[in-house]
Amino acid sequence: MPGIDECLLEAMRLPGARGAALVDWTSGLALGTVGESPGGDHEAAAAEAAELARLAAEQHAFAPAGEAEQDLAEGEAGPPVEDLILSNRDSYHVLRFVPTSFDSSVFLHLWLARADGNLALARIRLGEMAGRLVLG
Repeated sequence: MPGIDECLLEAMRLPGARGAALVDWTSGLALGTVGESPGGDHEAAAAEAAELARLAAEQHAFAPAGEAEQDLAEGEAGPPVEDLILSNRDSYHVLRFVPTSFDSSVFLHLWLARADGNLALARIRLGEMAGRLVLG
């Protein structure tokens, strides 16, 4: 099972990958980074991506129908969304929440060049990577 560094290097092998990070969305800290960073600063990009992730993760309105109430009743701690996709004129940002056995608050952030990237493939592979990632 891959750790943080191996997972981020695997993400960089995706077509169009410009940079990747593992970010704690509660603190906004990057736990690991590789490649370029949007805006040139990995820590600032992590903090800004964490703010966006936090907005989505804390909203149970985005949970599949009926699951928000069930998760709250069962004490489930995971965010109600799997991933977020943000696009602009030249790139995609894919934020994939990482499920863990403990109170998880981390996500993978992949920055893709729009001209070279394959958004569908990136989303599938990030999901696979998140499932195999070993934290701790």
